[in-house]
Amino acid sequence: MSEPSRTREVPPRRFLFVVPPLVGHVNPTLGVAAELTARGHQVAWAGMPEVVQRLTGQGATVYRCAGPVLGEGGADRPPDVRGPAALKFLWERFLVPLAEAMAPGVAKAIGEFRPDVVIADQQTVAGGLVAERLGVRWATSATTSAEFTGALDGMPKIDAWLDGLMAEVRGRIGDPEGTADPRFSPDLVLAFTTEELAGRPARAGDRIHYVGPSIAERPATADFPWAWLDPARPAVLVTLGTANTDAGARFLTECLEAVRARAGRFQTVIVDPDGVLARATPDVRNIPAAPEVRNAPAAPDDKDVLVCRYVPQLTLLKRVNAVVCHAGHNTVCETLWHGVPLVVAPIRDDQPVVAAQVVDAGAGIRVRFGRVRAAALGEALDAVLDEPRYRAAAERVSASFRTAGGATAAAAHLERLATASAVTHVERPATGTAATHITANPGGER
Repeated sequence: MSEPSRTREVPPRRFLFVVPPLVGHVNPTLGVAAELTARGHQVAWAGMPEVVQRLTGQGATVYRCAGPVLGEGGADRPPDVRGPAALKFLWERFLVPLAEAMAPGVAKAIGEFRPDVVIADQQTVAGGLVAERLGVRWATSATTSAEFTGALDGMPKIDAWLDGLMAEVRGRIGDPEGTADPRFSPDLVLAFTTEELAGRPARAGDRIHYVGPSIAERPATADFPWAWLDPARPAVLVTLGTANTDAGARFLTECLEAVRARAGRFQTVIVDPDGVLARATPDVRNIPAAPEVRNAPAAPDDKDVLVCRYVPQLTLLKRVNAVVCHAGHNTVCETLWHGVPLVVAPIRDDQPVVAAQVVDAGAGIRVRFGRVRAAALGEALDAVLDEPRYRAAAERVSASFRTAGGATAAAAHLERLATASAVTHVERPATGTAATHITANPGGER
């Protein structure tokens, strides 16, 4: 069960979140940070302010770290790179360069902010490695459960390769004598899911605390024509997240055909950040991305399909009856939090594992991203909308999420770790290139 925000008096502590420039990895930290702040603690982030402050809103303290952005330059993955090749590309071309680029900024942030606990994203290994080197307690923020549910059990060579890669990165930015896997804190792993969805852990189970999704209000980033939604009809959301649009043109086109064939039965909101449907489909208008321009139906009088560059996803999930997505962990958990069933079409990375979790839980149907046609997509949508068992399973997972405690439970675990820690200062000087310390307050002053 979740704990009240103030079950006991805990001396004020400092918590530093180390996050990558990935929206799905920052979002779960927002609710935890808000809960810690409500309990009287100080919170800061180490990452890229351009990404972090867009999500946290004004008032956040962000220590600037350098690093690549997935999808830009050498980190631009070809859409057809899948499976083990995609995992190898992700680590070699993005996550390892990100760790090495962020390490000086993380060290600087620890030296200046002097946290009692560092909360390092599972894939932002600079957080754990630098904290270990500087003698600061650290916890892992696990925004996907794939790595501790035995996802690599059938690929021992890949698993061994990753272990070797972690050792090499430690030698460059961490303590060469250290032993902790930077993806799994030796003290605390916060998993933003539950066993009801993820199953029992096959790795690091003694340290994992399943807290369920950390759901928090987010700054408004997209206008949305709420009056377009017809309360008398079901609604469907189609989204491939923020990092997969390069691979999505064919799939979104098939989705559009599937829902067009069901015109009048339900309404569909399709998220299309790059405007791929406008280029591929004559009857879809290209909606400008400028924030002052409203999202609009595919045609001015279209009552069935709304194509948007961006949507306020958390708010919209309260209004929809099914979601079609890429099985990204955040999107899946946010959908199931609302008790909504899914059609999942995993593309790469952890998505096949998460898709399998959805199917095993009975909360959705899996289709093949690269091959599914409109007819099969439509049949899957019909099933999750019309067959009660899918919604019933989604509601069971939702109940487990809410019981797990979310941000409240995560904050309580972090408080206990901070209290147990004997380290109250940074024992070694932080070294590396200077980091930019940005402190934004509600008044906009720095």
